[in-house]
Amino acid sequence: MTSTLSEDRYFEPARRDLARRLYDTVKHLPLICPHGHVDPAMLAAPHYDYGSPVDLLIIPDHYIFRMLYSHGIALEALGIPRLDGQPVEQDHRRIWQVVADHWHLFRGTPTGIWIRDELATVFGIDEKLTSASAQRIYDQIAEKLAQPEFQPRALFERFNIEVLATTDPATSTLEHHRALRESGWPGRVIPTFRPDAVVNLDTEGWRDQIARLSEITGIDIHDYRSYLAAIQERRVYFKSMGATATDHSAVEASTERLSDAEAEAILSRALRGAASAEDARRFTAHMLNEMARMSAEDGLVMQLHIGALRNHNPRIFARFGRDKGADIPVATEYTRALKSLLDDVGNHPNVTIILFTLDETTYSRELAPLAGHYPALRLGPPWWFFDSLYGMRRFFEAVVANGGIYNTAGFNDDTRAYPSIPVRHDVWRRASADWLAGLVQRHIVDEADALEMIHALAYGLAKEAYRLNG
Repeated sequence: MTSTLSEDRYFEPARRDLARRLYDTVKHLPLICPHGHVDPAMLAAPHYDYGSPVDLLIIPDHYIFRMLYSHGIALEALGIPRLDGQPVEQDHRRIWQVVADHWHLFRGTPTGIWIRDELATVFGIDEKLTSASAQRIYDQIAEKLAQPEFQPRALFERFNIEVLATTDPATSTLEHHRALRESGWPGRVIPTFRPDAVVNLDTEGWRDQIARLSEITGIDIHDYRSYLAAIQERRVYFKSMGATATDHSAVEASTERLSDAEAEAILSRALRGAASAEDARRFTAHMLNEMARMSAEDGLVMQLHIGALRNHNPRIFARFGRDKGADIPVATEYTRALKSLLDDVGNHPNVTIILFTLDETTYSRELAPLAGHYPALRLGPPWWFFDSLYGMRRFFEAVVANGGIYNTAGFNDDTRAYPSIPVRHDVWRRASADWLAGLVQRHIVDEADALEMIHALAYGLAKEAYRLNG
């Protein structure tokens, strides 16, 4: 059984010719990857060992193992390491077979699309993944991964990546980024400053993170003033290493300007291990305002990822830790929640804030109207649970009426799965072409406008929003 890909995949039949013409103008454009989670160590090493196909494609991919878990397959059976060191399946061929035996679960899903396209376009494998083909495909992937042309830097060039941003904790030394700079390799890989672990007081191990922040900055963090100084020092360092953006995650979009005395009191309680849940909520809300103020000073683009209730399944969290497929979207509100932050910087000429949501109901009701007014705001693409062909179509329909496409930030792949980068961009470019072809068909825009719009959606908007022209 083969899975030969149609050149017209994802296009509506009634407009496929026009969609294909639009897509053909952008399919070979360089990839702008301004937000993602690829490990920079992959690219820093002169030679990188991927491990097995399971190490590369299964164990890091929560999209895959969360679906399998929903059908009763234990994470131990998929080789996911336990926090307590208890044994898990080590036979990667067996793990691959389990995944292939259940691959029907991914029919029609974005994961099913990504893996199918990845096998065909990255690894040159046209055979469908089934129980019968599993071991043949495993062998082909393993063989390819051993070849020089599949080393991460070679793939970077083959994928035509113009810039790749990683996501790095505030306490990172960025040693891999420094090694990349010193290697002389011309690929542009830049860090992104993510301070969640030192800002969100309810993060497990928060005080350990503060101790690490003190160590790496040489600043004794004993009060609010020294705390802010350490964070600002880290922002300066990240920017010196090429960062153009910060990234912040919170369950809700609440922003609040505390007085210095209030912030000092909350931080003091946190340093003693006595902060309450309400302290944590208010301090995060306040620090979003502070991070926006810092962005007004240093020009780093601010990303807000809102609406994931993390670690919903306590059993999985206790056994395996964070990021194991148990994060669930929650309803959120933005119009009132962002008021404090927008009062501070919403009209500031040097601030760009890119908003992401896991509550699609807010796109047309709140986010598009907000971005359609405030100069500081841009809308990030469909994120996480909505990064799909279906989510992209809903996104366009929901935001363009009040925000237009030029108040969006284009596309980012937001992936840990390095070989999936080009196929994720390809889905976005095809979805964009199909949607624009529909606008031309309905005489909302003409084809000349659509050609400019698809170039922006595929390339220009992300490059501009993340200030990557330098």
